[in-house]
Amino acid sequence: MAAMKKIVAGIAVIAVVAAAGAGIWAWRTVDTARNAGADDTVALAAFTSTDEAAIARGEYVMRTADCAACHTQGAGEFAGGYEIHTDFGTLVSSNITPDPETGIGAMTERAFFDAVRNGQGSEGLLYPAMPYTAYAKLTDQDMHDLWAYMSTVEPVSNEIDETAGMAFPYNQRLAMLGWNMLYFDKAAFDGDAEGDDRGRYLVDAGGHCSSCHTPRNGLGAEIAENYLQGAKVDGWYAPEITSNPHVGLGESSAEEVAEYLGTGTDGKAMASGPMAEAVAHSLQYLSDDDLLAMSSYLKSVPGSGVTAPAKADLGSPAMTRAALRYEVNCSACHGTRGDGMGDLVPAFDGNHALLSDDPTDLVRVMLTGARAAHTEAKPTGGGMPSFAWKFDDAQIAEVLTYIRNAWSNAGTPVEPATVAAARATLDAREKLAEGY
Repeated sequence: MAAMKKIVAGIAVIAVVAAAGAGIWAWRTVDTARNAGADDTVALAAFTSTDEAAIARGEYVMRTADCAACHTQGAGEFAGGYEIHTDFGTLVSSNITPDPETGIGAMTERAFFDAVRNGQGSEGLLYPAMPYTAYAKLTDQDMHDLWAYMSTVEPVSNEIDETAGMAFPYNQRLAMLGWNMLYFDKAAFDGDAEGDDRGRYLVDAGGHCSSCHTPRNGLGAEIAENYLQGAKVDGWYAPEITSNPHVGLGESSAEEVAEYLGTGTDGKAMASGPMAEAVAHSLQYLSDDDLLAMSSYLKSVPGSGVTAPAKADLGSPAMTRAALRYEVNCSACHGTRGDGMGDLVPAFDGNHALLSDDPTDLVRVMLTGARAAHTEAKPTGGGMPSFAWKFDDAQIAEVLTYIRNAWSNAGTPVEPATVAAARATLDAREKLAEGY
């Protein structure tokens, strides 16, 4: 009996220690003491900064963080409503104007810091589709300046139900406490954000590049060992943006990468889809020095081990058919040698963005068409029509395989089944009947 009591007592002690440990772990996750320097007395709706320099700096921080792209959709600038499709359901971006009822007007600066850097919003814990996991690295100065800028934004009344598209249990915000305990590193940036580490700061903090370009595990957390090595995001594929020479940036100069980031094209590759939005809303507003700092950092990141595969046999019947189909349908814009039309139409030859083992973007563009970014520096963004009506799945697969292996390129074959699956997912029209 005495032995049994000792066992029970021992189990109780272990349980208490475990509970205490879990409590400390949870507290460290939700603790926002780092934000104590932010004012906690005046709500945003009652405050408008008069510090013009801070407002200007804050607008620049807003651009680096790409706030407008996700929080503007129809109702007004920053009024929310943008749908973000995830593996767990559809989130709707919040209203971040100073409206006190439907926006963030009731937030103090401290509460604003807590939301942006710690994922603790006025409605509860935020989901990492809002990249607080990256914004945690924003400096105090950048946060103060961002607050000053947000105080000048026009209030818009627009009620948003952020989790309307999330089914149970994923619509339970409290579950994010456990996710944060497992995956959220809220440590401050560990370098010189205004000096030698500026490029890394822009990529990892405001730019939150890893949010799209790093693959995630089954619970939606970034896989750190595959940092910036490419990932599926909202029906697109964000390619590898490391030093890898085959599918990354290794063959491009830092200047070429900076040009692409700031204008949407380097004369060869061309931004479309979500990347076009990032260029249009965010990157085109960055200084040349910052763009070069970002590109230099990206080119320093160790890449994946992906190498060029053996080229497809361009003399095979399938590739012979594809070559003719390319000449008839594609060469007028993209060139018989795959050299494109400079800033108007992307080149194919040597365009490493085309060579990833995941052809999602190429298939999607063939089926639905696309439009490139248009920026102040290069206002004429190219447009690509849909070929879903003209080619069947096998024909699209053959053309894309040809493009990925013609000239100096070498890429894995595109399978008809991949095209068929994308056609169904995107609800793209079927090819018209022969002879129609």
